[in-house]
Order: sequence, then structure tokens, then C-alpha cells
Amino acid sequence: MRCMTAAALGSRTELAAAARIVVKVGSSSLTSANGRLDPDRLRALVDVLAARRADGGQVVLVSSGAIAAAIGPLGLNARPRDLATQQAAASVGQGLLVAHYTKAFADHGLRVGQVLLTADDTVRRGHYRNAHRALTRLLDLGVIPVINENDAVATEEIRFGDNDRLAALVSHLVHADALVLLTDVDALYTGPPSRPGARRISHVGSPRELDGIDVSSRGSAIGTGGMVTKLESVAIATQSGIPVVLTSAAQAADALAGRDVGTWFAATGRRTSIRLLWLAHAARAHGRLVLDEGAVRAVVERRTSLLPAGVVGVEGEFEAGDPIELVGPDGVVVGRGLVAYSSDEVPNLLGRSTGALREELGPGYDRALVHRDDLVLVRRRRPAP
Repeated sequence: MRCMTAAALGSRTELAAAARIVVKVGSSSLTSANGRLDPDRLRALVDVLAARRADGGQVVLVSSGAIAAAIGPLGLNARPRDLATQQAAASVGQGLLVAHYTKAFADHGLRVGQVLLTADDTVRRGHYRNAHRALTRLLDLGVIPVINENDAVATEEIRFGDNDRLAALVSHLVHADALVLLTDVDALYTGPPSRPGARRISHVGSPRELDGIDVSSRGSAIGTGGMVTKLESVAIATQSGIPVVLTSAAQAADALAGRDVGTWFAATGRRTSIRLLWLAHAARAHGRLVLDEGAVRAVVERRTSLLPAGVVGVEGEFEAGDPIELVGPDGVVVGRGLVAYSSDEVPNLLGRSTGALREELGPGYDRALVHRDDLVLVRRRRPAP
């Protein structure tokens, strides 16, 4: 196959020639109605991905299904709700899931490598670099990485929440040309697909085109993500230069061939550094700084560093180097950044010029609270009521 770079991947027809893709499959696409892992569904997906691999393309698979795979063997009636049982089920089910993938890909002469990630692996920059290095090496060795959230050890505080968001971050992590989200619906529709008159949306060129679209339908009882979480993941990918196809597992082959199935989300931004993407979408904020209106304008409009003189409040506990949120006087989040001081130090600096701080406290205290190189702007959103 003729492999194209991500910069040239401007339409769904070019997906067939993309060099590296990330494919995410949800639990509902791998299980039967009773919640048990369905080997036939899994093998059908593997056949499609193996064909892609045989054609010369690299594939990274982000697969849900570990907890679902354990529902039957553990005698559970449904997906467990409490964290301890979820962790136990994930421990049992992950082995079953990977065993099926190993056998199915081996029948095509392909090897797989299991990679389990927690949000901590993207929150901590050292872990992020290690994950990037490991995945790149697996691909270089011709191995298909099978990635899942490490549910057996993840706590509520450090969870991704669902694998859609994980897949978007992995797409950037491995420099993928495109992300393919396989779910239990075949596309994004103008309303719930069961509603009369709902129409498939074939192409989305910008987030504005989604205004007024009803995506409130919940996910399946087996999976954890609905359409809202998928569109949040789409935004992470497309805003960092990676186009997305959303469709059903049954249409995976047509989607990878570039045919008009599902919904194509065009890339709307340019590739950013892994560090800034980590800060914008993966880093868990440890606190927040409250800015006055002048500081908000300086940071948002002039893209300056955040100086102590423009900060009127501090919330939370954090150390120097931790990710924090920057909010305006109305509580609206305007950015995220790596703070240069601990939460214990910040109160003594607020409202004071860097010159005055240098005079009184000495060299080193005249630096910005958040340097512009360590700051990303975010889409303004109102605080929860």
C-alpha cells in the first residue's frame, strides 16, 4: 500500500493509505447480549485489522472488554458498579481478553503486545515518555499493541473514565494518521438513531457544525461511554491534527478502506507537542489560581506569562511544577499551566509586582507564576452549579 503522512490525510478516501492508525473498540462491540465476550465478534474485528496489517499499515488497538469478559466467568449478572469488584473483574477478564486476541492474531501470523495504562501514565511526564517509547518500539518490531486502561489498579481519582479518551490521547502519543472509533452505533446522527427522521451525519468539518445535535443518549449497559464522551474524544484528536472516523465494528472494513460509512471528523487543528496535549487534556489539575480581568486579557489575548500581580486568589494544594487551572473572576476556566510555586508560597506573592518581590525576597521570586511556555488556553466553560 502507498502510505501517506498525517499532513496529507485530508479526507476519508485517503484513510486507506494511512501509514498508522489507532482503532478503538468498545465492550458492546465485543460481547453478546448476555454480557459475555463473543469470540466470533472479536475474531471478525481481528480479521479486518490483520488484513490492514498485511497491506502494510501499522495498527494500534485500544480495546475495552476486560470487565465484560469476566461477567460470565465470575457469575455476575451485569457490569459491577463498585470499584473493588470492577478491579477484580478486570484482573480476571484482561487475561481472557488478551488470550483471545493473541490466538486470533496468531492465526494471521501476527504478534500482539499488551499495554495497560492508567491516567497517571499521562499525568506524569516521565511515564508519558516511557509509554511513547514502548509503543513506538512495539510498532517497529511489527507487533500490534493491544491497549486498555489498567482497571485492576486504577482508582476513581486517576481513571480515564472510558477508553474513548484514552484512544484519543494514544493517537497523539504514537503520532497516528487517524483514529477510528468503533461503537454500537454506525455513525453520528442528527438525533437518537431510533427517533423517526434522524439522519446520518457523514462529515463534520468543525465543532460548530454539531451545534443543536442531540447526543444525550446513554451508552450500552456493558460499556461505559455514550456519544458525549465519544465527541469529547473526537475533539481531543481533531484539535491536535488527527482526523477521526466513528462507526460500528460491523463497518470497520469499509471504514478502513475509506468508504462513505460512519461519520468523518476532519482535523481542525495542527499537531501540538505531546507535553502541551498532556497539559490540556490528560493532566489532573491540583488546584487553581483566580485571575483578575486584566490578567485574563493578558493571558488569553496577548498570550503572556501569568505574573503574581494579576492573581487575586489561590485554591487547592499543589507543589511547584504541578498542573493547575487558571480561572477568571467569574469562575470560568481560561487555561491550564504548570505552576512555578507551591500553594504555600503563592499567597505571599499575590498582587505584587515582580520587581517588588525581587527587592523584598531576592532573586528567583521575580519569575512568573505560570510561564507562557507552560500554559495552554482552554475553551471557556462555566463552572458547574
